[in-house]
This record gives sequence, structure tokens and C-alpha cells, in this order.
Amino acid sequence: MTHEELWQAVLAQVQLQISSASFATWFRNTQIASQKEGVIFVSAPTSFAKEWLEQKYNKTIFKILHNLDRGIKGVRYETGKIGLKTIKKIIPPSETEQLEFQEFTIEKETSLNPRYTFDNFIVGPFNELAHAAAWATTQNPGQVYNPLFVYGGVGLGKTHLLQSIGNEVVKKFQGKKVKYIPTERFVSEVISAIRNRETEKLKLKYQKIDVLIIDDVQFLAGKEKTQEEFFYTFNSLYEKNKQIILSSDCSPKAIPSLAERLRSRFEGGMIADISFPGTETRIAILKSKCQERKVDFPEETLSYIASSIRRNIRELEGALNILIAYQRLNAALPDLKTVKSLLKNLTSSQNKTINAKRIIQSVAIFYDLKEKEILSKSRKKEIVNPRQIAMYLLRKELKASFPFIGRKLGGKDHTTAIHAFEKIKRKVETNEEGLEDEIELIRQRILYG
Repeated sequence: MTHEELWQAVLAQVQLQISSASFATWFRNTQIASQKEGVIFVSAPTSFAKEWLEQKYNKTIFKILHNLDRGIKGVRYETGKIGLKTIKKIIPPSETEQLEFQEFTIEKETSLNPRYTFDNFIVGPFNELAHAAAWATTQNPGQVYNPLFVYGGVGLGKTHLLQSIGNEVVKKFQGKKVKYIPTERFVSEVISAIRNRETEKLKLKYQKIDVLIIDDVQFLAGKEKTQEEFFYTFNSLYEKNKQIILSSDCSPKAIPSLAERLRSRFEGGMIADISFPGTETRIAILKSKCQERKVDFPEETLSYIASSIRRNIRELEGALNILIAYQRLNAALPDLKTVKSLLKNLTSSQNKTINAKRIIQSVAIFYDLKEKEILSKSRKKEIVNPRQIAMYLLRKELKASFPFIGRKLGGKDHTTAIHAFEKIKRKVETNEEGLEDEIELIRQRILYG
């Protein structure tokens, strides 16, 4: 296996484990530069990307590399200039079709990937409101649904939808300046500007944008200086009727440690959620992807994938990528037994054992709290509310008794558990403060991790 083939195999697996925004930010224009005495040297385009790969993704990269080649004993990172390119396939060059994870060309000026369009975005009951709002935004940017805030779980198509807006605006309004940026990259720009005393220069850069698309704004949580700079940018654009589009894995109310003035701005426009697609929609997505890539799998294969992989669209596509690679390498379609074997790592992680600890952990993670805070006697609102939600979910998901719930939540009295359950139940029934949507996201985290 060549270095290029080896790195493509790594990228294919990494993309299944992290968000599209993170993948685009940190893995674009990376490659294996060399290999010496069992150590792989990975080249990154900037020193910041090099540091991020070392600190955040090194364990994941090494594990994948070692599984692919047991002779690999370590990974090192270096910086080097690599030209913008499209990742090639590990299949004969005469074939022109490319798997989605291999197509990686980004438009430099806008940071948009041209392959994300409304034409190949599958619409279903789970995302039709977000799709309609997104399309309306492209017709008259800055005048309706400003800001547009799209939220939903990981891998449900938020990045695709946001970039579709950008690409449509570029096509319709050639004079408008569009910029797509993952929040992680915005944070790094702010840090760099502060370090180099160039914050005014950064502000001027963003004031020139007509349509600003910020992906994964939940990563602003707890970053006070970055929130301050973003608040300035937001207001500057909003006052000039420039379009702002945002995405997050949860609603504005559920983003922890977010400045109230930013939360208020986020809630001032249109908020649309993307939920989890049903089985029929998942099959439709798979068929659409098969058509794009000019492959044809039996109905039973697609039904197996759709019924086994339920938590996000990216994993559906990842499963399809694995089967396509198998088909091209072996010049034959895999039978159902082989399909199950090939996808066992993906499907085995779908359903997880639900118990009290898992529910409490999931609630704590969602609200960016420590478990011990939820179990404490604190009466702070930001802790009491998640604690009550944990009590509600213990009752709903486990059918646990109220004395049991009280004991699990720090030794509370059973009457406290009853009060919490009834209170959250009423709020869910009326979807007060968007609580029904929040709890559904927590439920998905409990069920699928």
C-alpha cells in the first residue's frame, strides 16, 4: 500500500468519527510525507493545523494507521506546503467516479465545497422546515430569517444545508461576498489576531462579508473573548442587513456558557431543527447516493443498512463507502452475510445499554456539567433544571420508581422526584422553551452515544 493509499484509508475512517466542519478544518491538505523505521511523518499545511492534529487527533490517527499496518509504531507531524487538490481513489485511474469522502476540493474564496447543493439534499419530514427556511434565505439574503439558526444532532446534514445556501447565493448573486467558516476556525483566527494585535484587521475582514455562514457555534461555549469578537461581528453585519446563518448541535437555549446577549441574537431570527430521519427516508438517502455514484445494491442490502444504522446520515454514507470499496476491489457485489461482516464495527455501536448511569452521564454532557454537580444539593437554576430532566428521563426511559430516582440523584426524597417529573412533563407537553426538542436530542445521545 502506497503512502497516498494509506492516508486515504485513514481519512475515510476519520471522517466517520468527527464532524464535517472539523474534518474540513483540520484534515484538508494533509498527507503522509514519509515513513522511517516504523514512524509515519504526516505533513500539515500550517503550524496551527500541525499542533491541533498532535494534540487532539493523534491517538485516533495512530490507532487507524496501526490497525492498517502493524509495522507502524508511531506518528510524527510536520508542516509543509501542499497544493489544493482532490483526493484520488484507491482504484484504477480509468474509473472517473469518486466516493464522497474522496472528493475534497474547497473553493478558496468562500471555503464552500461545490458538491453541497440543494439538488442533492434529501428532504423528508425530519428536515423540511429547515430546508424551506434555508431556500427562502437564498431568495433574498438578509431580508428574511435573519439570522437563520439550524440545529440538530451530529451527522444529520446541517453542514450540507448551510453550504447549499452559500453555493446557491454565489450562483444567484455574483456580486455578494459569501464566507463559510467552522466555529473552530473562527476561534483560531480570534486567538491569532489577539496574539498578533490584529483584532481591528479581523473586524474589518468580516465587515466586508454579505453572507456569513458559521458552522457548529456550540464551540463558542465558554470562550468569552471569542464570543465578544463574534458579538461585534454579528451586530456589524446585522445592522447592515447582511445575512447570518448559524448551525449548532443544540438549540440556543441549550448551549452552555453562552453570553445572554448572543443567545438573544441567535433567537431573534428563524430557528429550525433537523431531527433523525425515519427508515424510509434513510433508504431514500442511500438510493440517492447509489445513483450519484453509479452503483446498484440489492434492496435487502440497503434495507439492512437503513435498519441497522439510525443515528446519522454520515454513518449511512460511510457504510455505503465501505461496500462500494469492497465491490470495486473484488469486482463483485457483497452478499448479505458479507455486508454484515463488513459493517459490524458500525452497526455494533448503534444500540447501547440504557441504565441510570448512562442517562445521568448523557444529561451532564449535554448541559456541559459534571455528574457530581447534578448529584449535588446545589439550587442553582443551571443545575436544578438538568437534574429535573435526568429525573424525568429515568422515569420515562427506565420506568424507575420515584424512590429509586431520588436515591440515584444524590439521595433526594421521592417527593422531589415526583415534583421534577410532573414539572418537566408539563413543559414537554407544551414544548415550553423548546424543551421537547432538547429532550429528544438527549434521548438520542442516550440511545446511540
